[in-house]
Amino acid sequence: MTYTISLISTEENERLSHRYLPNVRYEIKSEIYGCCIKLLCDDHALKDTWEDNFYSMSQNVRSHGRLFVCKDTAYQPDTVLFDPHAKTAFLINVRYYGWIKSIALSLAGDILEDEHGIWSVHGACVDIEGKGLCIVGEPGSGKTTQTYGLLTSPRTRIISDDWFFSRVFGEDILAYGSEKNFYIQEDLATIWKEFGNLVPDHKYDPDGRAITDVRWVIGKGRILPLTTIKTVIVLKRDPADPDTARSLDPETGMKLFAEKNYFNPHLLVNNPHKTHLRNRYIADLLTRTQCYLVNTTGSPAETQKLIRSLTMVKQTV
Repeated sequence: MTYTISLISTEENERLSHRYLPNVRYEIKSEIYGCCIKLLCDDHALKDTWEDNFYSMSQNVRSHGRLFVCKDTAYQPDTVLFDPHAKTAFLINVRYYGWIKSIALSLAGDILEDEHGIWSVHGACVDIEGKGLCIVGEPGSGKTTQTYGLLTSPRTRIISDDWFFSRVFGEDILAYGSEKNFYIQEDLATIWKEFGNLVPDHKYDPDGRAITDVRWVIGKGRILPLTTIKTVIVLKRDPADPDTARSLDPETGMKLFAEKNYFNPHLLVNNPHKTHLRNRYIADLLTRTQCYLVNTTGSPAETQKLIRSLTMVKQTV
């Protein structure tokens, strides 16, 4: 990740809003797990991608957070400014849609974390016969590859392939999805042939990704709104480590999550209060689930076989 997030004052927010509002052509209100997040931009292609990605929200609902996406030669590429009081983010000269959607999800997460005791997790979540599996890890560790590998089994249903919201409910950890369609990689079908022809070649963006409805491959009934997390898998890629998998106790897992900034480079605000809230959630998550650390230095098929053995999914690869 190459962008940095700078916090700004409400006065600076007002100045920037006044600067960019005259150029806004599209104001799109979307629902992200109960939050009304408004996109403001002048890019028709971005508008269409956003509307394919997220569920729409009534225009009569006032926004909880705003996301300006704009171009301005006065700023460096990939500049992100955030007013935590007005819940307004400015993405200036940001081209990559993956960052735009992640910051939108993080904006909703910032609101939910403060006001409702709901946390956002930058990771995938699937349901295997009623039991939820959360997969997290650093970029490039194979989260998406292994998630879609699990989806080749008819026993697996998906909550989210990249980002989900979660809350503690008694002794359970509940996970909720929020995206209508997913932003997938073009090379997915080279690993799992079941996902071939999901997107016409000309529909991929310059980053080799596209918003697509995976229901066309896995079926309508296999995208779920929520599940109860029973297992957490943390992926890493370390050729120097001979271990392919091992259990993580809650204390070791907590240290790993804290060291890796909760495996989420898109968090908008980091301060002692936020750290306290996030540590409390991760502690609850790790004491209520079985956690494993999986090394993905083998082939995708080898790692998939290992994950399936840990989660009791029938071996088909």
